[in-house]
Amino acid sequence: MSSREDDALARAAVDALTGQLALAPKPGLPDPRDLGARTTGTDHGSLRWSAKALAPGLAAMAAAARRTGEPTPQLRAELGAIGRCTEHSVGLAGGGHRGALWTLGLLVAAAALDPGAAPRDLPAVAKRIAAHTDRGAPRRASRGSSVSAKYGAAGARGEARAGFPHVRRALDALAASRTAGAVEAEARLDALLTVMSTLQDTELLHTAGPLGLRHVQAGARGVLEAGGTTTDAGRTALLALDTDLHTRAWSPRGSAGLLAGALFVDALTPRISSRGPAA
Repeated sequence: MSSREDDALARAAVDALTGQLALAPKPGLPDPRDLGARTTGTDHGSLRWSAKALAPGLAAMAAAARRTGEPTPQLRAELGAIGRCTEHSVGLAGGGHRGALWTLGLLVAAAALDPGAAPRDLPAVAKRIAAHTDRGAPRRASRGSSVSAKYGAAGARGEARAGFPHVRRALDALAASRTAGAVEAEARLDALLTVMSTLQDTELLHTAGPLGLRHVQAGARGVLEAGGTTTDAGRTALLALDTDLHTRAWSPRGSAGLLAGALFVDALTPRISSRGPAA
């Protein structure tokens, strides 16, 4: 793999993140309507701009994995150092995307580490990297790790060490929705709701507590049980859930980051159309 391919992986990851940002309505999350009548406390335009600031760091992670060639503790430490520098750069560009950086960084590194792996096997490769402790990480606990410890939630670290089960669930939901005839935006929203319905989102645990988390999970399940975003009932339930979460100022950011990871893996997966193999 060359530096050009490292850059291509980084671009695919940023495209996945901006593709997730473009969805609407995203329950409790910033979406393109924020550029008009709505505000969510985080400007959507700023999020789109800062997403582009991830690209150099993601390319550096790919290069580190390619150079190392094995999921070693040294690679894990280098990825952590690159990630912290990238967080600083993203902060200067407007902030956001910390959870997405963790997910996309590990998956980009996995793709560079094992370029022969099938895209859907990348979460398992990332799991081998995440199994190591980042010895260079700050000793002060992050908010996410503190919330994970308090409530017994897997958190971002646990999700990675389990092989990103919710990325895999999102990929399955994408495939099922597309097969059922959903347009791409609907399939992606159904995938997001699938993640929201079961993820122990530490952002929600922090802001809403366990009861709030269960409320959001039940709301996401309600949309899917109503037929998902392709049906009138599902769309009505989605809009109600979106209004409810914005009113409460509850944001399932962990789910959004995992959807971005799924969209990255999905973008690397060749799909067969009626006109033949994808280009």
